[in-house]
Amino acid sequence: MPRHFLVSLPLAAMLALPAAADEITDTLQSALDAYETGDVQYALEELDYARSKLLEMKTRSLAGFLPDAPEGWSREVSTDAGAGMAMMGGGVSAEADYHAPDGESYSVQMFADNPMVASMSAMIANAGAMGLKTDRIGRQKFAVQDDQTMGLIANRILVQVDGPDAGTRKSLLEAMDFDSMADFGG
Repeated sequence: MPRHFLVSLPLAAMLALPAAADEITDTLQSALDAYETGDVQYALEELDYARSKLLEMKTRSLAGFLPDAPEGWSREVSTDAGAGMAMMGGGVSAEADYHAPDGESYSVQMFADNPMVASMSAMIANAGAMGLKTDRIGRQKFAVQDDQTMGLIANRILVQVDGPDAGTRKSLLEAMDFDSMADFGG
């Protein structure tokens, strides 16, 4: 079996992405072409570039789960929320700030497929035993502490809401589709 066939299988699977991913498929093809001509360094650069574009797509997909602003409020979605995720072990994140007419501010942050998320799961699961207040929203358990409410969706997506009023934080969480979020793949 030719050596390049082994590399072609994963790349071929990635090339089967939707047509909207033209830049990505072109980059993956460029990586494969470079590999086949022996330019391993350029192939690696192209794979890194394709990976960064795929992470951008996954980040946009995760941001789709951010709740709309409540009536009369404004919402500002962060465009660089995922910029530092590589330094935190990888994964993707999405964030939005919400501003009430009375000046109160809230933020919703989501972190998916990140080692930090795994480390938070024990704390959230044992929030009651640790003396933290807990709340249920649908089938999801959330830890409530001071001006923060956080929960873990499908054991891989940390959802955190910061803001002064626990009831408002809860209403922002209630506006989220946790069932669809559990199936999040990007």
